[in-house]
Amino acid sequence: MALIHNLGFPRIGLKRELKKALESYWQEAIGREQLEQTGRALRRRHWEIQASAGLDWIPVGDFSWYDHVLDTTCLLGAIPERFGCSGSAVDLDTYFLMARGRAPGREPQPACELTKWFDTNYHYLVPELMPELKFSVSSEKLFAEFEEAKSILGQKAKPVLLGPLTWLYLGKCQGEVCAKLALLPRVLPVYGEILTRLASQGARWVQIDEPILALDLDQNWRAAFESAYYQLQIKDLNLLLAVYFGPLRDNLKLACELPVAGLHVDAVRAPEELERVHDWLPTHKVLSVGIIDGRNVWRTDLEEAWRRLKPLRTRPNLWLAPSCSLLHVPVDLGIETKLDEELKSWLAFAVQKLDELALLKKALGQGQNSIAARWEENRRALASRRTSARVTHPEARRRLTELTPAMEQRASPYLVRRQAQRQKHCLPLLPTTTIGSFPQTAAIRSKRQEFKQGKIDVTAYRSFLAEQIAECIRKQEACGLDVLVHGEVERSDMVEYFAEQLEGFAVTEHGWVQSYGSRCVRPPIVYGDVWRPEPMTVDWICYAQSLTSKPVKGILTGPVTMLKWSFVRDDQPPRDTCLQIALALRDEVGDLERAGITVIQIDEPALREGLPLRQEARSEYLHWATRAFRLASCGVRDDTQIHTHMCYAEFHDILPAIADLDADVITLETARSKMELLKTFACFRYANEIGPGIYDVHSPNVPSIGEMVSLLEQAVDCIPIERLWVNPDCGLKTRQWPEVEMALKNMVEAANIVRRRYTTNR
Repeated sequence: MALIHNLGFPRIGLKRELKKALESYWQEAIGREQLEQTGRALRRRHWEIQASAGLDWIPVGDFSWYDHVLDTTCLLGAIPERFGCSGSAVDLDTYFLMARGRAPGREPQPACELTKWFDTNYHYLVPELMPELKFSVSSEKLFAEFEEAKSILGQKAKPVLLGPLTWLYLGKCQGEVCAKLALLPRVLPVYGEILTRLASQGARWVQIDEPILALDLDQNWRAAFESAYYQLQIKDLNLLLAVYFGPLRDNLKLACELPVAGLHVDAVRAPEELERVHDWLPTHKVLSVGIIDGRNVWRTDLEEAWRRLKPLRTRPNLWLAPSCSLLHVPVDLGIETKLDEELKSWLAFAVQKLDELALLKKALGQGQNSIAARWEENRRALASRRTSARVTHPEARRRLTELTPAMEQRASPYLVRRQAQRQKHCLPLLPTTTIGSFPQTAAIRSKRQEFKQGKIDVTAYRSFLAEQIAECIRKQEACGLDVLVHGEVERSDMVEYFAEQLEGFAVTEHGWVQSYGSRCVRPPIVYGDVWRPEPMTVDWICYAQSLTSKPVKGILTGPVTMLKWSFVRDDQPPRDTCLQIALALRDEVGDLERAGITVIQIDEPALREGLPLRQEARSEYLHWATRAFRLASCGVRDDTQIHTHMCYAEFHDILPAIADLDADVITLETARSKMELLKTFACFRYANEIGPGIYDVHSPNVPSIGEMVSLLEQAVDCIPIERLWVNPDCGLKTRQWPEVEMALKNMVEAANIVRRRYTTNR
């Protein structure tokens, strides 16, 4: 009979208990013991949920205080010297110092770089790899949690580790790729010690995640896999090698032949490979089939899953699982009380996905008739989804047939537009601005909740928002910024806000997913064709503009980001959904311009995130992704300035696509990486204007004027000063007003200093 297991469970809690505890700890409102008590309670609850679902193996070590890659870095003792922990155990405050640059009682430090986990909206902290790094087991977290789990789960507890090759691959160091592999001989003995300790604690299986096997790997990395796993043989311990997010392709034979006891494959992203893996993988090894989608919220088609699994029924060592960790989906659909009931019947969150696994296990063991009622319920829900009249919007579909090349091109080239925009806006050298959002204070969140609960009417709520926007404008003027924003006080989230106003989207009450650390988002659900029934932002942007003589940017979330940061319908190509969103945004951009807003920012932080993991699929994606942005942005006059913003991803390999966006100004995250990305733009000879971030908004540290001047001078060395803007790395939603005002005043003064130096030297 097939066994069922899970690769990982959401760690934030049903009601974001982890987020609330972390932020209370960082603010020193609770102590270490209260924080750890919350962690223990969450772990127990999540293990018990999985045990009650009938799982045969339950992951341990998937819980993290901030990020599982950072957990691995600390476990291996790979701590940069500035954090003052070399050669000793990593305590929790050092851990948070690495993540945030700040910890109670510790000297502030530059935090570790943050970037995207493969093609997801989850962010991980990048390991800093240096030749002199010394590795040793430096954290007890995994071992302690395994002991904790055994007392609750017994033999079902299955430790989870990020594999040594993936950890190295995700790291960052100077020199060629092979410099990372030079560290492998020093990393492997530590992994060996970790596995030996887990075996001595009674672990029978260890899940070791190597998702880079879904990437294009050169021969050096392939060879490294072979040598590494021959060295990681531990007596009486079975390794389950887990690969997810895509097909193995040219790495299939390698993965099947590695000396491990089992292999997990993603049969959702790569269903076509399942038969080949079955044929190649020796039958004495476990084949773990990721048959439930761990990255989207649609109900599993049990009939289709059965069709895929039926040829494997006689395999002696068959396990079933979600395709990847359930970290990427909300916890439980059961607490959603306001979703349309028909739509709700189409969905499955983490808890429901475990139930689907149990159904498939029973069907495989006892036949389809053993779950006949549930099978029929599943069939009806899927039929409802396919035939529902709400899934179509004829006008949205018609517009896709009427697209023309002229709609995707600005009327004039950038150099002509630049002159028109400079005459229109009269901005100084090194103009200063922010990315869009300002602090979402407790007062704003409270008032929004009161409005949603019907405790105040729309007039009172709008009056409150108007006061907050006016205050935001006053504070920006006091800081001396050149191009202002309205602060986004009316928006709970940069994607959710627009989803609430577009047809074809649905939003949840409790569908929280971790983005990084304590930052959680509620991805909307795209269930049908996308259509904009009326303007979404014009009133508030125009109100803000009426309060100042300085230009106010209209801020929109771009079509690719709306797509990638939502749970998207899977019954049509994502390209078509993205183009429908782009047309809706094009209408919004036109309305903003007609209302007198001549600086419009269309954020696309997810452009790189959406890049397919395999090279062969990238060209097609970049073609329609850049086309969608241009469709949204290109219907404006020459003197209307189009901005875009991107952050927390590796953009080096998509620079031609970024240039193809033809935005007048692009703002980037560059503070944590010390302008490294800007050097790449310079080598590429990027022709339009650039705003490199000189203020790390994901750390509570306030950078000094000197630090910002230093970064700006590095920027001027890369890009002509006439094409540079000055701004933070990202939006300021998660920060507090006192630190924001101080940081922005420092930023403006840094711009003034560099501006004066340039003018004097000239």
